[in-house]
This record gives sequence, C-alpha cells and structure tokens, in this order.
Amino acid sequence: MEETNELIQLRRQKLETLRHQGIDPFGKRFDVSHSLVQTRGYFVETATEESLAETQVVVAGRIMTRRDMGKSAFADIKDGSGRMQIYVQKNTLGEDVYKLFTDQLDLGDIIGVKGVLFRTKTGEPSIKVSELTVLSKSLHPLPDKWHGLADQEQRSRQRYVDLIVNDDVRTVFRKRSAIVAGIREFLGNRGFMEVETPMMQSVPGGAAARPFKTHHNALDLELYMRIAPELYLKRLLVGGFEKVFELNRNFRNEGISRKHNPEFTMLEAYWAYADFELMSQLVEEMICHLSLKVNGGLSIETKDEAGVVTKTIDLSGPWPRVRYQDAIKKVAGEDWFTLSREQKIAKCRGWDIEVSDAMEDFEVTNQIFEKKVESVTINPVFYTHLPVELVPLAKQNAEDPSLVDVYELVINGQEISPGYSELNDPIVQRTRLEQQAGEETQKLDEDFLTALSYGMPPAGGIGIGIDRLTILLTGVESIRDVILFPLLKPKE
Repeated sequence: MEETNELIQLRRQKLETLRHQGIDPFGKRFDVSHSLVQTRGYFVETATEESLAETQVVVAGRIMTRRDMGKSAFADIKDGSGRMQIYVQKNTLGEDVYKLFTDQLDLGDIIGVKGVLFRTKTGEPSIKVSELTVLSKSLHPLPDKWHGLADQEQRSRQRYVDLIVNDDVRTVFRKRSAIVAGIREFLGNRGFMEVETPMMQSVPGGAAARPFKTHHNALDLELYMRIAPELYLKRLLVGGFEKVFELNRNFRNEGISRKHNPEFTMLEAYWAYADFELMSQLVEEMICHLSLKVNGGLSIETKDEAGVVTKTIDLSGPWPRVRYQDAIKKVAGEDWFTLSREQKIAKCRGWDIEVSDAMEDFEVTNQIFEKKVESVTINPVFYTHLPVELVPLAKQNAEDPSLVDVYELVINGQEISPGYSELNDPIVQRTRLEQQAGEETQKLDEDFLTALSYGMPPAGGIGIGIDRLTILLTGVESIRDVILFPLLKPKE
C-alpha cells in the first residue's frame, strides 16, 4: 500500500508538470479516424509496404506497455476494440514531445496519435507516430502485469479496472450484449412485441419471493419493487396483444450466491393460443440461435477460475423431454410415490439430502429433484409435468389434475427456463393465489383476477434468467462474472 501511495504521488507530480508545460492532462475532443481493429485490418487488405506508408490513421487508446530504447520507443495502446503497437521517434516528434512521452506519461494514460502504417522487422503491424496528444492522465497505477486483478471480489468492486486489464472479461460482456440483442431480434422476427410494465407495484406478484419495499410520499403509498412482470403481461393478453415479451430487471430481497443476485435481468414472453410444448420448441430454437451467434457453434466449454476446462456442454438437439415423476423414480426408486411422507424424509436423510419434518410431501420430492436430478443434468433436458403445488400459475394437466402442463429446462446443473401452459380460469386462479397468500409468500392481486374474469386466451409463457443464460453461453462460473456491477456489501 505504501508503494502504491508513492506511485500515485509520483503521477500527481507528473500531472502538475504537464500543467506547467501548458498541456491539459485531461484533454478534449479528439476525432479518431479508425478503431485499432479497423487499423489492423489494413495490414490484411494491403499487400505492400509502400501502400501501407501512404495510409495515415488517427487513433486513440490507453498505454498498456512501453519499451524505451533511447532515441525511440515502442508502446502498445488499447481501445475498446483491441490493441496495437505504436512506434515513437525523437527525430520525428521532436525532443520536447518525445521527452513528454518517455518522462511524463505512464502505463494507463490515454493518448491520441496520428501516423502512418508499417510493419516491424518481426512483422508486427505498427503505427509510426507523427503527432501525439495527451487525452487523460491516469493517477492510479494499473495492476501488476503478471499478477493482474485476480481477486474475484476486487474485480467485481472495481469492474472498470477489471475491464482495462482482462480482455476475457470484455469478451464476456460483449457476448452478453449480443445475447440480449439476439433475443430481441429472434422474438421480433417471430411477431412478438416488446413491452414495459411497472417496476414499482402495489402488489408484488408473479412469483413466490420476498420483495423490496419502498414508499411513495405524494400518495402515501407502500410500493414494492417487482419480483416478476408476469401478472401485468397476462393483462396484456386479456387486452388483445397476442405475442408479448419484456426483457428487464426484477428485484428479490433474498440471499446472494454464485447463482443469485438481488437485482437481475429476466425475459418473460407470452404467446396466446400456444402451450408449454410450443414454448419449449421456441426456447430450444432461441438458445441454439444465440449460441451460434455468440460462440459460432453448439458446444460450450465451462472453465474454473484458473481458466481450466471443467466440462463440455452439447446444445445440439433435439433436446429430450422427461416427465418429472419419471426422473424422480429413476434416482429414488420406482416405489417413491407410494411411500409415506415420513418414509421419504427418512430416505432423504440417508442420502444426506437436507429436509425438515415440517416439509410438505411435494417439497420433499422436489429436494430429490434438485439434488439428484437437476444438479447432475449437464446437457439440456426439459423436465415436464410438475406437481400442481409447485406452479400455481400454470394450467392443470387434463389427464392428471395433480400435475400441471409445464417444463423446467435444466442445463449444466441449473434451471435456465421454466415454461407453462398458462392458467386462464379466474376461479381456479383465485383459489391457488389465496392458498399462496395464506402462506404469506404473495399478496392477492385483485385487479389481476378481475382482468382474468374478462377472458384471457389459452397461452404459453416462458421465463429465462438472462444472467444464468449468459453464464451458460460464456462458460463462466459465477453470476458475478456476467453482471457488470453486482451487489456487494460496502467496505467499511
């Protein structure tokens, strides 16, 4: 820490020197002609040194490395597109500007340069600098070249530094942006309309989760940050919009883990006159489309924090559909659903699966699903026909009313997307929501029930957590790796 403070003090002294020389250390508008990736492209397009020498560019970037050689110097600069080498000569720039570059500028400073293109003797594409402009002085040194910014919490707290020094991190967030854009394009091409519904709600509905509370002073009204947009999107089905989706934030006042952040991005889409089977086809097509778009294929390698490949996920289809009860029987025994609740609890404890005596029968069974089915499912599987108690907003199965027509898509040990044949019977819906409200997990939304009473068409619906989907498609380990600024406890 003492060494860092000394380096910061030295940079501040250089800052003052620049000002005394009449140089603005924080620059002004600088019109670039090309990104560094575009500049490097000339070396592919141009065959001769003569034509390169006639190509003049104006670029800007952050100094990442520098090698001084007396009367000349090489440096690597980095912009949002990539890196490139620049070559600085005293006899070209003049002694004052050359001395400024070697003595007053540091790694991390942002500069603009004008020059022509050439290849070094080793064939490295480079820019021979004829003009140099200071654009921003960095007052804090970048992390050590070899050790970098390795601590995960520090990387999340200082994402700006993480993005400067870790190119792989930039790639992840570029892919995330491409995933979000790809979803909008995919659904738009299939006739879905993007909508926006309230983020502050008087009744937090659409999921069983603890909401964040806030207060509207003018109306003296207690409001909740939404836990899901579902009930408002279904109001739009009632109103006559037949294909709608929303891609936005949800908020749940719950724990933080490798898979959970209290503020997260969610896609929900609803399709009138469809069902959960059509929605599963839609989701399979969309995820495969996105993988091809951002990865160029359907095979994904997951890596640990050291960058070592841990497994390979195969997204090639068709993805299997497996009934929930069949999956349970396969791991817990064909007689599982004939056992008493007490017998099931005893078996779970024998398998070191955490259960409590207060759990309902379906909750005990779902522990089996989560620990012995979901957690070991690597390649995509749609688990279908879940117990009605688990999904209060889905339509009951016509042949077995104890089940609902839903799927749960599991990939790499976690749920990626649930999909329903949506419940549109207002009488049955009231009963289910009253039961849930009685458990104090969700208040009753009377306006939603009124909307249903006007008639909602049969429909299919899906949800996809964008953070989890990005984890899947980029092969990273944690939700912190795909959220630019995850929630962290403030440092004291």
